[in-house]
Amino acid sequence: MTDQWFPGIVYTLCFLTSAACTWLLLRAYLASRSGLLFWSAGCFLLLALNNLIVIFDLLIVRSADLLPWRVAASLAAVCLLLFGFIWRGEEA
Repeated sequence: MTDQWFPGIVYTLCFLTSAACTWLLLRAYLASRSGLLFWSAGCFLLLALNNLIVIFDLLIVRSADLLPWRVAASLAAVCLLLFGFIWRGEEA
C-alpha cells in the first residue's frame, strides 16, 4: 500500500525543499545584495522547476515523456550557478 503514495510524497518534499531554499536565498539576497546569493537563488528556482516537472512526469502525466525537459531544467540550474561563480570570481 505504501508503494503507491510514497514516491509522490518524496517528490513533493523535494519540490517544497527547493522552493523553500529559493525563498530563503532570495530573502537573503534582498537583505545583503550579494551576487552569489542571487545566482544561487536562480539555481534553486530552476531545481524547484525540475522537481515540479518530475512530479508531472512520473505521477500526473504518465503518457508523455518529460525527461528532456527535466534534463534541460537541471542543466540550466547548474549552468546558472556556474555562471554566477565565474561572474563573482571576475568581480573580486
